[in-house]
Amino acid sequence: MNSAFERAIAAFEPAHWPLAVGFSGGADSTALLAACAARWPGQVVAFHVHHGLQAAADGFEQHCRSMCERLRVPLVVHRVDARHAAGESPEDAARRARYAAFAEMARADEARGAIRSVVLGHHADDQVETLLLALSRGAGLPGLAAMPAHAQRNGLDIYRPLLAVAGAEVREWLAGRELPWIEDPTNEDARYTRNRIRSVLLPALEQAFPQFRSTFARSVGHAAQAQQLLNELAAHDLESVGSPPRIATLQALSRARQANVLRHWLMRSHGCGPSAAQLEQLLDQVRACTTRGHRIHLKVGAGFVERRGDLLHWYNVAPSPKTSL
Repeated sequence: MNSAFERAIAAFEPAHWPLAVGFSGGADSTALLAACAARWPGQVVAFHVHHGLQAAADGFEQHCRSMCERLRVPLVVHRVDARHAAGESPEDAARRARYAAFAEMARADEARGAIRSVVLGHHADDQVETLLLALSRGAGLPGLAAMPAHAQRNGLDIYRPLLAVAGAEVREWLAGRELPWIEDPTNEDARYTRNRIRSVLLPALEQAFPQFRSTFARSVGHAAQAQQLLNELAAHDLESVGSPPRIATLQALSRARQANVLRHWLMRSHGCGPSAAQLEQLLDQVRACTTRGHRIHLKVGAGFVERRGDLLHWYNVAPSPKTSL
């Protein structure tokens, strides 16, 4: 067991069985599916999401069916409409559709046994791309923490056991077993920022800093640990501030803690992430709120934050006139 890929698979232990593998038919998910099926025969099922975004999607599904027959792994296919709305990132829209599909497939496959664990083939190169994308967008700690090795989403445990394995090592392992995979033609489309990072920046980093995958991974780990501490502080502050937040109690906190607890409240209670500009504007209004007549009504995420009496409320539909103050 010499390869980094094999060591990563050997160290991976999901908490629940059976185990679902997110299977696109690409190299990374093919290697992951083959390795998991060999290690845990009869305990693995493949989840394939048909995005319907390109003409080749039907061919992807057929390839996945053939590969699952070869590996003797059951395949569950879920079709989604992953088209993005105006102004929305196509990648973000497809990602949300994919995770929602995993949850649907997990529920639909209960006859086989309740599926609570899904494993994905993201590797070290994907992690670096995610970090560089976050840096290019001026992201805070949540973005710089990139992809976690284990997270919970839509009631599922999501695992990424290959985050320390380079993409080239995954393909070497796969090629050594003569297992075929498909190449998504959109991976060569330079209109997507992630593809430009993959084709231009990663080779340059390889030449300038050969150990960049491991050093970047350490930075990601530091950011994730710092974000965990901020989450714990935000949860503590929210107990004092309340949900919805009391303006006077908010004002007793430093501006940084106000920002931290407001982000936490908006995400936990409303699934809403404010932009940096929106949050700064909201903080300015909280600071200026020193009289009963001071009005707060700000666009935040897909809705609005509004002052009602001594509290801040968020809504995405017009409030009843009886409750507005």
